Amino acid sequence: MLHLTLTPFDQTLAAHGHDALRALRIDTLQVNVGKLCNQTCTHCHVDAGPTRTEIMTRETAEAVLDVVRRYPELHTVDITGGAPEMNPYFEYLVEQCRAMGRHVMDRCNLTVFFVRGKEHLPQFLAEHQVEVIASLPCYLKENVDQQRGKGVYDRSIAALQALNTLGYGREGTGLVLNLVYNPLGPKLPPPQAELEADYRDELAKRFSITFNRLYTITNMPINRFLDDLHRSGQFESYMETLITSFNPAAVEGLMCRNLISVSWDGRLYDCDFNQMLGLPVDGALPQTIHEFDLALLARRQVVTGLHCYGCTAGAGSSCGGAISS
Repeated sequence: MLHLTLTPFDQTLAAHGHDALRALRIDTLQVNVGKLCNQTCTHCHVDAGPTRTEIMTRETAEAVLDVVRRYPELHTVDITGGAPEMNPYFEYLVEQCRAMGRHVMDRCNLTVFFVRGKEHLPQFLAEHQVEVIASLPCYLKENVDQQRGKGVYDRSIAALQALNTLGYGREGTGLVLNLVYNPLGPKLPPPQAELEADYRDELAKRFSITFNRLYTITNMPINRFLDDLHRSGQFESYMETLITSFNPAAVEGLMCRNLISVSWDGRLYDCDFNQMLGLPVDGALPQTIHEFDLALLARRQVVTGLHCYGCTAGAGSSCGGAISS
């Protein structure tokens, strides 16, 4: 047993000369449309799966669209889940946001394309020029199936090939395909640029697959992954890795500084991780999408916790991958 001293994140910020963590602006509205998913991944901080019933309603989706309509500063709508495409209003959200000229991102697990009734999704995403951010935690079959379930690798490769056929990840098409890597187990991701080169070489050589960028994202000690850490007796050692790897250079690029997260029930959070921990934005601020006020929220103080070490360890970790080289 390590008996690690779990120093509060704010204290570590102060020790490195940082003030309390505050947002700088909000240009991205990250919308979690529910916890329903066709997969059950071991690292999932959402604890998503096929039996989850938390789903964003049409009423809440309309409130989201109203906010996007009122604030042109929100130039990006980042749709996540669960498998966001499992929400019955996913396509409606995409269509309406694109009609308003917003950039739309879909955080896709790839295998959702093989769910009955969802086979048209690759074509739909291409027609609406949605940026696809696709989970592929390794270029090797054994590792992917171990983390995400048997057969996931083969379906993921087929999905990527289908997206490539439509022009995704190919130069000059404007159809952006980015991949996401999560470590297998309690360790930090390797250097993003080096791993991206490996992915590019291996996927091209094996399957003629091309993509734009690879994002490396640290596994967060939340929900399912946290349970695994406790079961395996690795919680303290993993937290020690995160805390001792704190990188002050990553603080400026944290995702909570330019986005706000909306849950399936319309509540507001500083990030998707805080959402899963039930840590809403500061209580003095608007708490739901129905009360959204950009001026009040854009410079808010961020609610922090021990999980924030996951975003500042090593090269840092955000929705856009590593923060510093």
